[in-house]
Amino acid sequence: MIKVLRFAAALAFASFTFAAQAQDAVRPVVGTPLQAAQQLIKAGKYRDALAKVREADAAPNKTANENYLIDRMRLAAASGAGDMGTAAKAFEEVNATGKLSASDKLRIIESIAGGYYRAKEYGKAVEWAQRYEKEGGKSAQMETLLIQAQFLSGDTAGVTKELVADIQADEKAGKAPSEDRLKLLLSAAGKQPESAAYLLALDRLVTYYPKKEYWAELIDRVQRKPGFSDRFSLDIYRLMLATGGMRTANDYMEMTQLALQAGYTVEAKNAIDKGFAAGVLGVGPEADRQKRLRDLAIRRADEARAQASTKEADALADQNGTELVNFGFNLALSGQAAKGVKLIEKGIAKGGLKRPEDAELRLGQAMVLAGSSKATGVLRGVSGADGAADLARLWILMGRRKG
Repeated sequence: MIKVLRFAAALAFASFTFAAQAQDAVRPVVGTPLQAAQQLIKAGKYRDALAKVREADAAPNKTANENYLIDRMRLAAASGAGDMGTAAKAFEEVNATGKLSASDKLRIIESIAGGYYRAKEYGKAVEWAQRYEKEGGKSAQMETLLIQAQFLSGDTAGVTKELVADIQADEKAGKAPSEDRLKLLLSAAGKQPESAAYLLALDRLVTYYPKKEYWAELIDRVQRKPGFSDRFSLDIYRLMLATGGMRTANDYMEMTQLALQAGYTVEAKNAIDKGFAAGVLGVGPEADRQKRLRDLAIRRADEARAQASTKEADALADQNGTELVNFGFNLALSGQAAKGVKLIEKGIAKGGLKRPEDAELRLGQAMVLAGSSKATGVLRGVSGADGAADLARLWILMGRRKG
């Protein structure tokens, strides 16, 4: 939540210039209670000050200048007392005289908006914050107040519009949108989790603030989409491991087994090693089984390294490109991403692929691992309604991660 605007500037303007304004003729019946009100405001006794303002206002046959001074003092006292209706009315009276400078007008409007916000009259806070902008105000704090007040008043559509514009403006200016703004957009769009605004917020959160909880939500959304294919289960674990989302022993064990089944032996070894390093594996009643799986992963990884040259030659000789794509992706997962990219490209060029979209996904993933600037272009071209295109989008975000 934002820090609520205080009234110091407006109070100072409204009260402490009384002496200067009083150079014009002010009768004691008006001036004496106003001077008393000023002292009470200084002491923080705002309701007592309002009583003195009312005393001055009761004087008969007041001049225009006396009315002006009374309204200024009423504005100060009412603002301090939290009586924003009275403060707003007093401002309108003062503003109507045409004596306010543009800067003074903005300071008072800012103060009234903050007062309404503090009083939890969020609709009024929105009204005055919007008026501040229309008068030419540029305060970032007021912009935040407007968004917060819209959100708290239930105007999620207005909040969403404001926040999307702010985020786009920040990115256009080369700045990272603030995490608080992105989280607020996520909340505002939360009733429509498939909306463009919600996805924008989530995408930008994992891009600029790649915390595991943001990634976990994004990955989970993809996995739960209707039609998501089980053949991408290992891809889900791969992303979870990369973004700190592995939580249980079963996560590490399942990923290790899936990687072994797919022939990604080094990835399998890396996954189970991380489980042991995290203290999740190797303890409890399943410790022996987990150690046996680790031993198997180590043995299979050693065998794969010993057979790598032969398997590469066989894949290159095969008329179908599938084995070359698989071998190249395995290399990319094993720390040889640049070489893996070249072999996957050769496999795609050979053709004969059962699922070309999967091969394009593997190429894009390998390019991200290799740090290639071409990765985004390849991944954007991945199609398919069974999960390939969604995974490609997540790998684009993986390539953009700032941390």
